[in-house]
This record gives sequence, C-alpha cells and structure tokens, in this order.
Amino acid sequence: MRFALAGNPNSGKTTLFNRLTGGAARVGNWPGVTVDKKEGICKYSAGAIAIVDLPGIYSLSPYTPEEVVARNYIIEENPELVINIVDATNLERNLYLSTQLLETETPLVIALNMIDAADSEGLKIDPQALSGELGVPVVPISALTGRGVADLIETACRSAAASRKASSVLEHSAMGGEFRQIVNLLAEKEVEHPVFHAVKLLEGDKLETDELKNRSGALSEEITRIKSAIKLDAELENDFAAAVADARYKYISGRVRRAVAGSRTADKLTASDKIDLVLTNKILGIPMFLFFMYIVFHLTFSNSFLWVEGLPSPGVWLQGLTEDFMSFLSAAALRLLTEREAAEWARGLLVDGVLAGIGAILSFLPQILMLFLFLSIMEDSGYMARAAFLMDKPLRRFGLSGKAFLPMLMGFGCSVPAMLGTRVLESEKERHLAIMLMPFFSCGAKLPIWAMFSAAIFPDSADLAVFAVYTGGIAVAAVTAVILNRTVWRGETTPFIMELPSYRMPGARSLLLHLWEKLKGFVVRASTVIAGATVVIWFLSNFNLSLSMVEANSAGSILGLLGGAVAPFFAPLGFAGAEDSWKAVVAVLTGLIAKEMVISTMGILYNPGIEGDALADENAGALLTGKLAEVFTPLSAASFMMFNLLSIPCMAAVAAANAELRGFKRLAGVIFLWLFTAWSVAFLIFNIGSFIGWR
Repeated sequence: MRFALAGNPNSGKTTLFNRLTGGAARVGNWPGVTVDKKEGICKYSAGAIAIVDLPGIYSLSPYTPEEVVARNYIIEENPELVINIVDATNLERNLYLSTQLLETETPLVIALNMIDAADSEGLKIDPQALSGELGVPVVPISALTGRGVADLIETACRSAAASRKASSVLEHSAMGGEFRQIVNLLAEKEVEHPVFHAVKLLEGDKLETDELKNRSGALSEEITRIKSAIKLDAELENDFAAAVADARYKYISGRVRRAVAGSRTADKLTASDKIDLVLTNKILGIPMFLFFMYIVFHLTFSNSFLWVEGLPSPGVWLQGLTEDFMSFLSAAALRLLTEREAAEWARGLLVDGVLAGIGAILSFLPQILMLFLFLSIMEDSGYMARAAFLMDKPLRRFGLSGKAFLPMLMGFGCSVPAMLGTRVLESEKERHLAIMLMPFFSCGAKLPIWAMFSAAIFPDSADLAVFAVYTGGIAVAAVTAVILNRTVWRGETTPFIMELPSYRMPGARSLLLHLWEKLKGFVVRASTVIAGATVVIWFLSNFNLSLSMVEANSAGSILGLLGGAVAPFFAPLGFAGAEDSWKAVVAVLTGLIAKEMVISTMGILYNPGIEGDALADENAGALLTGKLAEVFTPLSAASFMMFNLLSIPCMAAVAAANAELRGFKRLAGVIFLWLFTAWSVAFLIFNIGSFIGWR
C-alpha cells in the first residue's frame, strides 16, 4: 500500500514521515522544506507501507510548483490513502486543505498533530466530535514525541481497505443545485474524482478548464451554461473562486466550533509573540541574526573559547582529537609497512596518498557536524523562518523575495538540495537568479577549507575569519543580484507571504537523525569518491609523463606540469606566483569534482613524504597547517579562500543546476558567471590588499 502525507507547510509532515519510516528527510520549522515528494517504508505488524511525503501546500489549486506536485500525485497516481496532517493549534487554517481532500474519493485520515501544544494553549479538541463533523477518522498525535502514531497507522490501514464517497462543502451552499448538475455530467463521462473536478471547474481553475476544452468542447459549453445560471452575492463581484473559499471557511468555522472547547485570549501575547518583539524588531532583527551566526562560528572555530587565551572552543578541541587520531593511524600504518619492508610506492600510496588525503578531510568532521547541529537547532526552533522574514525587505532591492532566502540557507548545508529548493519560488526569474547565486553561500563541503586556513593563517581570529568568508559570500551574492536584476533578469519581484511558525523546542531524535545523515554521507564520500581521487592524485604527483617515479610532489610530476601550465591564469590572484604554487592551483582544479578535495589534495601535495619527518612528528595535521603558513600570506590565503567559495561548485551541484535551468546555453552562462565572479573578486582582494600594504 501507498499512503501519502499531505498538509500545510510546517504542519509536521516531514517529522511524521521520519517517525514512520526512520528516515532522515530534512526537517525545519519553516515552510517549504519539502519541495518534491519523498518516499520511505513504514514497517508495522501486518507488513510494510510505502509512505510518500508530499510538499507542504495550503490548497490543491495549482498556484505554486509544490501544489502541482501534490495535486497530481493524489489525483493521478491514486494512493491507497491520504494522511492529512493538521496543526491542532491552527485548525481553521489547516482544515481548508482538508475540505479539498474530502472532495476526492481517496480514503482519508486526519492526523491531528501537535495536540500537546494545543492542550497547553487551552484548546480542548474532541477528536470524535470532529470526526463526526467531517465524516472521516481523526487521530490526535504528536509527531515529535510519537504519541498516537501507532493508533494513526492502525486507523489508516483500516480506512484504506474501505471505499469512501467524496463530499464537498458546496453541496449545501447557495450554488448546490448547479454544483450537483456538474458532478452528474462528469460522472456520466466516467471522470475520476468528479466532485473534485466539479469544484475546480466552478472555481475557474485554469488547468481544469483547459483540459476540459481539449477533452470535450460540448461538455465545456454545457458546464459554462450551468455556471452562468449561478447568482453570487454582490460583495463577491462574480468571483467564483472567492465564493468557494467563502463557503469552505463558513463550513470549517461551524464544524470547528462544535468540536473545540476553549480558545486563546485574543489580546494575550503568546511566548512566541513576546520573543518576536525582539528578534523580528525592524532595528534589532538583522543585527541579532548576525550576532547569533557569529556565536555559532565562535563555538565551532575559535581557538580562544569565550575569548579566554589557551582555551579552545568545543569545535577546535574535538577537531584536535580527531587530528591526533588520524596522525596516530598514519604513523602506525607507516611503522607496520616499514617493518614488513613494503615497497616504497606501496608505503607512499597508503600513507602519503590515501591516509594523508582522507585524514586531512576527516580531521574537520567534528567541526562540520557541530556547525550543522547549531544550524539545525536554529531551523527546528523556528528562528530561521524569522530570518527569511527579516531578509525580505533587503532582498527585494536585489530582485528576490524573502522566500528565496530559505533555499539559500539550505545552501549552507549543500548546494544540490538548495537548488532543488528553488522550486518553491513562483517566479522563473527568481528561481534562476537564486540558482546563479547559490554557490556563493558556503556549503558544508567547503567548510574544511575555511577551517584549515583559519587555523593555519588566522589562528588568533579563526572564528572571525570563517564568519568573514560566509558574510563575504552573501555580500558578493547581493552585488551580483543587483547587477543581474538590472541587466539579464529584469522584472517584478513576487510578493512574499509566510506564516511565522511558533517557536518550538527542537527534538533530539530529529537533530540526531539529521546529523547521522550528514555523517553517513560524509563518510561514504570519503571512502569512495575522495579515496579514489586521492589514489589518482598521489599517482599523478609521483610519476612523470614517462610513467617513471619521480621525487614526491615535484614540479616534474604529471600534476606539477599540469599545474604549472594553468598557473598563469591564477598568477594575478596572488596564490599562484610563489614556489610550488602549482600545488594550490591543482587543489583548486580538483575541487571542481568535490570541494572536499581541495584540502584532501593539499594533504597529499604538501606532505613531506615518507622520507620526511612525518613519522617523527605524528601530528600530520599540524604539519600541513605549518606548511600552509609558510606558503600563504594572509592576503594570498584570503584570495584563495574567496576563489574557492565563489567559483564553480562540485559536479553534483552543476548537474542540479543543469536540471533546474533546463538548457545548456543557460548552464554555460551560469558557469561563466561563477568563474568570472570568483576570479574578479579574488583579483580585487589581492591587488587592493597589496596596494594598501596588507600582506
């Protein structure tokens, strides 16, 4: 069986999906987290159920891409049952979608989510009474804690086995007679879900009217004749969509009033309202957001926790432990291979290639997970939705709405889902503009670059250095957006309307699932793509074009020759003009495959080799940090970091951009934009810095 989860944005759909399937779909306390349908398996006593998590929608009218996805799935793919997740604290708004789902013939169960929050707010909801009013089962649950979820599945399985007759609020409205005539006409033509389609035709739904004209011109004319006989109230101004909406809300308010006891005090501020007086203040809001982000970076990257010298932040402390472990592992492997008199190439491949490359990446894993933990807490609590609200006005000056800020925030995790997340934007202009700007928001794969360089070049202000990279990327995105909005992508910005969710305590299970998914993905990439690439890089940096082994990481190696040939392109940027500068160039090039490869490549190329002092000094991470401090100045490091931030992202992100832009010419233009922006910004940083005497 297939059960579809449908509900308003931020009603807890994805939390319930994770609870049922044990999956780790992205959960955030903001609208628009699910931008396409996700599938998972729910195992229960009688077997297994396929669970489909549909995008959050307010209605089944095709006003946004996510509404089209949800509507097409329910109407065309006919799941065995729809579980409608309803926020118990906002019944009247959430039940608007429920009245539309009732118009289909698909079996329906309403999951009354956040029932504990409703109880704490003084709302006493009678599920049995509400079930009697709506004509479908209503099960109170808390997706966050698991309360009632087992009852929900049992009820859903029973309901899926029984047929259900569609019903509509219009049956007892002023237009009920004409509505029934249209339903009968569609039923005679054997149209599936005739009640649903009849309502949409009355609303003037463009998809429905166009499809009907293509299918049967005569039937279309007959329905138009019936519709013309309806006399609407004068205040509705012959707006049938408004008339249907009015009928829905009248139906909902009557049903809810009979099933709910107690109510909120209208003039009493909730806890969320009181917090928002400060966090969404027009003067304090944005500075507070920047302050919170700086605290996150301080806890993750600072060498002076709470500004106490010699006391590392939790992220730096954990990174040091991991670095020590990887160094111990490398030294142990080298000892073992030496004792067994392994061939030099074998020792070099394993120690200087695989372990040096992967170790350079894995040593920063604790900081990556810590940063994602803090960002997940901000998302799940509902604060990031406020950030989108705060950013709406500034973003409008750049041709984007606050809604675009949501997928861009996802870009701090990974550019691929962030680019897919642009589907929540109604305007094609905004979608394409957001995709163009997405790589400027530092993804998690780039984080090891900032962590390594901040530790090597800016040890006394590592948190500020990383904060500057993130905010610098946002600043470049803003300037680029202004230029594009006034040249390539002209047009009006769509209005941004978003309900601010109540603040909630993030669930430990949700946070752990999210971190586990990040850890698993990172380890899989490290053990597959990155491990394979390190072998190739080691080979190319230890052999020449005649396939003869040369001095490790020498300019005469294949990589040395390649890097030397490309270096003139990067010479004006400052990091490709010194001795062995080809190594930095090669690191940039390998980063086009996967951004983790930048530090992995440096871990191999700047390694002194098995004949060096790596065995005596078991902290190979400190060895790499020291080498970078010798090769890079603060100015050249800043240029290198900004080029890697702004340039072409990984191949997976390029593929995602290609899928969303739908055209090779557009993709080629976007790739040129990324490369041109990265080169130009790095050029300005290095040359202006040199002019003012910053070294």
